[in-house]
Amino acid sequence: MAATRHKTTQEPPVVLPIGLDAWLLDCAPVSDCTTCQSEWRKLNTAKKAGRIAQAARHATAVRDHAGGAHS
Repeated sequence: MAATRHKTTQEPPVVLPIGLDAWLLDCAPVSDCTTCQSEWRKLNTAKKAGRIAQAARHATAVRDHAGGAHS
């Protein structure tokens, strides 16, 4: 049986334009809403850990909830 060879090197990281993170994470949680505040806390935790994709999902949840549930 022949051994399978796997690529062991990684591609260089993608460098995104300056300001893109701020644009992705831009949202305004409603101050007295527990759902908005919970998503906001999760957003900030993910952002501090460098998990921008996860933070962006929480920002989307804040925008969707604040824009829909509070209209």
